[in-house]
Amino acid sequence: MCDLFGSLIVELYKDLKTLLSHPALTVSEIEFQEKNNDLKDKAAKLKARRQDIEKSFPKGVRSYECQNWIDKVKEIENEVKEFEDKYEKEDKRSCKWVHRYPRYKLGEDMGKKANKIEEFLLEGGKLLEGSSSGQPLKPIGRRINRPLDSEWMPSVHKDTEEKMISFLRDEKVRRIGVWGITGSGKSMIMENLRKNEDVISLFESVIFVTFSEEWGVKELQDDIMGHLKVNVEGSADMPEKARRISEMLQRKQCLILIDNFEEKVDLDKILGIQEQKKRCKVVFASRSHRVCIDMQADDVVHMDRLSPDDAWIMFKELVGDVIDRFPRIREEARLVVRECDGLPLLIDMVARNLRNVTDLIYWVTQKKQLQGWESSVQGMGEALQTLEFCYDSLNDPSKKCFLYCALYPEECQIYVDHLLECWISEGFIHEKSFREARDTGNSILHDLISGSFLARLDNKKYVKMTKLLRKMALKISSENNDFGLVVKPAYPKKNQEWHKARRISLMDSQLRELPVSPDCAKLLTLFLQRNKNLVDIPKKFFISMRSLRVLDLYGTGIASLPASLSKLVSLKALYLNSCFNLVEIPSGVKRLEHLEVLDIQKTKLNLHQIRSLIGLKCLRISFSSLIKENHRKGRVLDFCSLEEFSVFIDSSQQWPNNVADQAIQEVAMLEKLTSLEFCFPNMFFLQLFVNKRPVWKSNSNFTFHFSVGFQDSSHSPLRDSVNYPFRNSLNLVETEAADKVFATDKVVAEVLKETDIFGLIKQKKVPSLSSFGIDSMEKMLVCLIEECYDMEVIISNNGRREAVLKFLKDLYIKNLPKLRTIWEGHVLHGSLVQLTTLVISNCPTLKNVFSYGLIQQLHELKHLKVEECHQIEEIITRSESEGLGTNALQSLKNLELVDLPQLRSILDDSFNWPSLQKIKISFCVKLKRLPFSGENAAKLRRIEGQQSWWEALEWEDQAYEMRLQSHFHPQPLPI
Repeated sequence: MCDLFGSLIVELYKDLKTLLSHPALTVSEIEFQEKNNDLKDKAAKLKARRQDIEKSFPKGVRSYECQNWIDKVKEIENEVKEFEDKYEKEDKRSCKWVHRYPRYKLGEDMGKKANKIEEFLLEGGKLLEGSSSGQPLKPIGRRINRPLDSEWMPSVHKDTEEKMISFLRDEKVRRIGVWGITGSGKSMIMENLRKNEDVISLFESVIFVTFSEEWGVKELQDDIMGHLKVNVEGSADMPEKARRISEMLQRKQCLILIDNFEEKVDLDKILGIQEQKKRCKVVFASRSHRVCIDMQADDVVHMDRLSPDDAWIMFKELVGDVIDRFPRIREEARLVVRECDGLPLLIDMVARNLRNVTDLIYWVTQKKQLQGWESSVQGMGEALQTLEFCYDSLNDPSKKCFLYCALYPEECQIYVDHLLECWISEGFIHEKSFREARDTGNSILHDLISGSFLARLDNKKYVKMTKLLRKMALKISSENNDFGLVVKPAYPKKNQEWHKARRISLMDSQLRELPVSPDCAKLLTLFLQRNKNLVDIPKKFFISMRSLRVLDLYGTGIASLPASLSKLVSLKALYLNSCFNLVEIPSGVKRLEHLEVLDIQKTKLNLHQIRSLIGLKCLRISFSSLIKENHRKGRVLDFCSLEEFSVFIDSSQQWPNNVADQAIQEVAMLEKLTSLEFCFPNMFFLQLFVNKRPVWKSNSNFTFHFSVGFQDSSHSPLRDSVNYPFRNSLNLVETEAADKVFATDKVVAEVLKETDIFGLIKQKKVPSLSSFGIDSMEKMLVCLIEECYDMEVIISNNGRREAVLKFLKDLYIKNLPKLRTIWEGHVLHGSLVQLTTLVISNCPTLKNVFSYGLIQQLHELKHLKVEECHQIEEIITRSESEGLGTNALQSLKNLELVDLPQLRSILDDSFNWPSLQKIKISFCVKLKRLPFSGENAAKLRRIEGQQSWWEALEWEDQAYEMRLQSHFHPQPLPI
């Protein structure tokens, strides 16, 4: 028994000895603490490494490898936080010896995690320095290399850079916003500004930082403080850091360049720059125009895509001489460049991937993949990721509206009104009235333009979707069964395609025929416009299209519509405009009870044929159809729901008086009408409408585009070229007895008070614009005066004491043979103070443009053009220029003087031209001197004229002549 007990004691001793020698009990408190500290230190380094990488490779523009590394690091950071919690819990235990093993296990796990962090630190270092293959991982979308071994810069970037430098010189400009689609070269411009010698000479310090989504205010402040060498402890809060940054900025002339803002950031609060009125300037870049405005930019610069020529030059420089050595490759290269859509980012990535590649098959493959939007193309994956990131930021209605734009052909100019009506008809926008829906659509359109998803053209009535964004939209829609788009150069041959499609576009497809009866139960939109050879639509074509909401047949060759049109019971918008042969519409059209938009301009249809469509809210018809004698069979008044009514002037025919009287009275009685485009035979009928129209005075939202007098279809409406926000326009064209329709006519005065755009054309016995009552032109933005053969003065001040035309922006004066002066009498202070554009053309008796008093008012004039005024000798006479302030035309940017054979002088060279950028002189043979010397036109960058004229100029300063020589661009003589 004793032996048994003894052996038990021995075994117990051995076990206890083994247990006490276990590492869990031998680890000291110091070792446990060291493991925790080591983990925290390495985790801090890893976080800093992550932040560096996120800064260099912002979200949406980083590679998949980079994003994967960041995601895993964030997981590790969360795990480290869990370790810290466990450590604190163990450290607080009172009886630590009892819990030796859990502490040992925790310490062992912390050591393993620290080793794993070491591995990720190494990988992160490679991402910053270069990939394992040795190829540099440049920040996609944030750095665009200049062509190899070249100082070449795209002309659009050069112009943008020069424009921004001029802003930096301007003491009034403190903040400049740069915006444009991802990959348009914003970062390249920012980098160029940082290195530009002119910029460096203007500032003591130039700071360039890149913002990213992962960054917050703290990181932005820390980065700028690092550049300024401001020592702020980690515990300092945002206001304290802003105060210290502000103190440093007060001591030096500083330029801060901040790239890649996706949302508004309050620079005043985080940098303390609200007080830096003189010493600090900020340039920031964003994809969104809205962000630039919200961040209080004084001036905003848009980054345009490269021109085809510049895109080709950039691509050639990057690819190398392989293009010049092999004609076949050159052919493929042209097509590859076209697919890059003028975006420097994509050109850079694609070209470097193809540099010195002589394999023609590889070139062809890359081209096809680009055309098919395949992410396997070098750079395309990153571009796709970036664009989809931007798309994801849109709200749901905006996403649908954006995708819908892909229905229009590549490089198509999209008519804004048509686009908005399609959005409304599709149900993307829900409002009570058509006007409210259109306003909401305009707001969405503005956001898409501001976000660089669409581009507004010079003619503001059109927008455009870039090739790259259209490809992305088609890709996204192809993955979304609820939005399926079919866009093809010919109609789908497979019935399955018709069956699945929600929206089909066959615009400009040279169609001659359509399938007999396609299965289209889900189809919502069908675009068939501009297929002039499509002259017949099969009888059963529309039978299955019960869900169709938008049908566009604009510009087709059809003469009639099939009876199956009546099956389109959900149709909301029908476009038949410019179907010149269309003479009939089936009687079953009355079943289209939901139809709201109908356009039958430039067809042979009349009101009688569509009289059953009483639910229409928007109707457009031709003048020639409206004035037909059988008009009374279909009354305007029948369309009692109309909110918008437009009559297109398509002929020079005149109103039959009996038809005019009836039609105008009916239009005046449309109670829901909010917008009217109409032509009146004479002033009597305009007066009739004004007196009859019940909402003329009560409805402040009523908009109009009126023409009065002889109608001529060759005159395009002035409003088509206006870029300002406006609502109402009035054209008086060759009206009868104009000498009796002046200030005494209350009707004209009442309409003019609400007119934004005014055209006075072919008027007789009208001595001046003032004859129409200058007091009634308070809201006028644009004025055209043309072919008024008896007009001698534009504005005549006969004892007035208040300023006139205070909001006028553009003034066009054309073909006035008797005009002798623009302003007669004392020029009232505050008159014409917002005039930005003045064009004077073919006024043979005019001898000078500006009087002393007039030029003193034109502080905002930016564009001046004078042409074919053969008596003009001086733009401003010397006698009147004496005592003139040196900055009287301080905003003038473009000066164009054409065919002024007697012109001898513009102004003397003591006058300042602080904003002048471009001057064009053509056929002004007696003009021997330019009004420039030294630095009085520092921003002048372009001079155009004939070579012979340039060589005949006289100069006092030969050095200045040589300087301006670089800005001269000779213009060819007309053939």
